[in-house]
Amino acid sequence: MTPLHQKSRKAFLSFDQGVSEFRLNYLAIAQYLVFFCFALTVLSAAAENRPVAVSADAIREQLAKNAWEGVNEAELIKLRHFYAQRDYQPVWALKEDSGVLLDTALTFIGRADEEGLASSDYHIETLRRWRAESPDQVSLPLELGTTRSLLALVHDLSNGRLTATLADPDWYVPQRRLDPVNFLQQSIASVDSAEQLEQVLASLPPNMPQYHTLKRLLVRLRILVAAGTVWTRIPDDIPSIHPRTRHAAIPLIRQRIREAYSVFEKPEYDIASDDSELYDDQLETAIKAFQYQYGLNTDGVVGKNTRRAMNMTAVEHIQQLRITLERLRWLPREFSNRYILVNIAGFNLAAIRNNVRVLNMRIVVGRDYRSTPSFNSRISHLVLNPYWNVPASIASKDLLPKQKHNPDYFASEGIRVFSDYHYELELDPDAIDWHAFSRSFPYVLRQDPGKRNALGTIKFMFPNPFSIYLHDTPSKSLFQRDIRTFSSGCIRLEKPMQLAEFVLGPSFEKANILEKIDSGKTQTVHLPEPIPVYLLYLTAWNDGQGEVHFSADVYGRDKRALAYARWLQPEPHLSQSF
Repeated sequence: MTPLHQKSRKAFLSFDQGVSEFRLNYLAIAQYLVFFCFALTVLSAAAENRPVAVSADAIREQLAKNAWEGVNEAELIKLRHFYAQRDYQPVWALKEDSGVLLDTALTFIGRADEEGLASSDYHIETLRRWRAESPDQVSLPLELGTTRSLLALVHDLSNGRLTATLADPDWYVPQRRLDPVNFLQQSIASVDSAEQLEQVLASLPPNMPQYHTLKRLLVRLRILVAAGTVWTRIPDDIPSIHPRTRHAAIPLIRQRIREAYSVFEKPEYDIASDDSELYDDQLETAIKAFQYQYGLNTDGVVGKNTRRAMNMTAVEHIQQLRITLERLRWLPREFSNRYILVNIAGFNLAAIRNNVRVLNMRIVVGRDYRSTPSFNSRISHLVLNPYWNVPASIASKDLLPKQKHNPDYFASEGIRVFSDYHYELELDPDAIDWHAFSRSFPYVLRQDPGKRNALGTIKFMFPNPFSIYLHDTPSKSLFQRDIRTFSSGCIRLEKPMQLAEFVLGPSFEKANILEKIDSGKTQTVHLPEPIPVYLLYLTAWNDGQGEVHFSADVYGRDKRALAYARWLQPEPHLSQSF
């Protein structure tokens, strides 16, 4: 990260929303002026006779200019590289049917909004105007402008518009890197028709059900917002409302559910909208379906979290969808036939085989101050009846105060004290003055296997620099919470035995695994082949049945990424896509 980016990144966090909106407008104006200057510069080459036929000499002359106003250095380098590979021959004005190819390219650019991007960032209106001004001949501005915009869009759809590690510093999944110049060059050379070009360009975004489902919902929500749709707001200062009780806010809640039906078309949301203040059975069914969709406990109680979900605006939903689509663009395009997807923000884990979810479960993730990062790895083995080697930070911050309060705490929890991480020299906790230590102490703690062990009876191991793994837990009640941020970064599993069956495949024998667990001995079980695991932060996701779910931005990573997108310009063409 450059010093300029570091200073800018600190700055954007200190400004309020009003200043942000001002900056957005400023960026929009600046972007328009930049492209206007670009147009004037290119048009000057053809000022005498417009439109002018595009030649290789005209393109070479224009690209040779170092002070090309309106085009930054990175864009100019890409254009030079692209046209140099084709001996500066034009793309859109070369063949008799190039007009059809050009129109296909412009249509593709114009549909960037459907991908969660903004077609205005790719200057579509200017390109369309130039196209209308010279319908029978491609001008130099249109030739270079179309290529410039298409190169930018190819990059953004294939790799993501934002630099992942800057937009989300807790994202460690390698970002995809497709060279837009080579891709477009090869695509143009290989296609013989507009249909083929359309197919090639359509292959750029992620081809996964998750992406397509979110994309369709985004289009629907944008239509509603464009029509001026405003959803009913539920008062914040009301108590929790239970089924079969009466409250003056019930008619508003009914109306809000009806509005949800117009978006999601869930049968449970198709309820009568009337003035009755009775929370009846039909509304309870609808509320439980709503809670399920928003990752809440389906208790039917309209409490604080349910009201917060109901009061999310359509624009807020759109922002969630856009940043989630962006995160999906950061991912690799090819996944294994079997893999595990851990959605940190959604507090759920899915085991996927041949693009089908065969297992779903609730999970517990890291606390806000010990948040679980996004990364990928491969599960290599399981450990049955594991020891818990207590991290130093947890030992000093969490366990030491408990030992001070209760001198028998370590003994009651099966926690042993050692001199170092070799675990050879065990110390007597009663012989240590624990009150002599504050934030740290020179000992190592390890918890024995057993019912009280924090890792339960099984853990799933995969190499990573964060010492994170998936594991069982004795604290089953936490899976009933709405917001499940209780761990120190690792992932606690609701159904560890079912996950073991998935990762072990045909070699899984439940009776054998249970027998080993009952023995109380710590044993390692290696997988027949490693299973990819992805830990991702997605606040909007497809449940595999075509339904979109939403969750709260518990770590504030969406908010941070959106702020980064508004305030920084890490990519040459970035302005206001978000």
